[in-house]
Amino acid sequence: MPFVNIKITKEGATAEQKAALIEGVTGLLRDVLGKNPATTVVIIEEVDTDNWGIGGESVTRRRARES
Repeated sequence: MPFVNIKITKEGATAEQKAALIEGVTGLLRDVLGKNPATTVVIIEEVDTDNWGIGGESVTRRRARES
């Protein structure tokens, strides 16, 4: 039973985009590894940019600095 955890920053991914991710990952596991889609679990976690760090700073600060 595959379990996939997708983490993305919380920036307004639509329900349709999330559904496409779930469908796409499920299909990829079926096509590449022969996994049964009925037993494939996909979780999408949305993380605030204040809680996501890269290179020692939050994504919020990094984006503010880059703009």
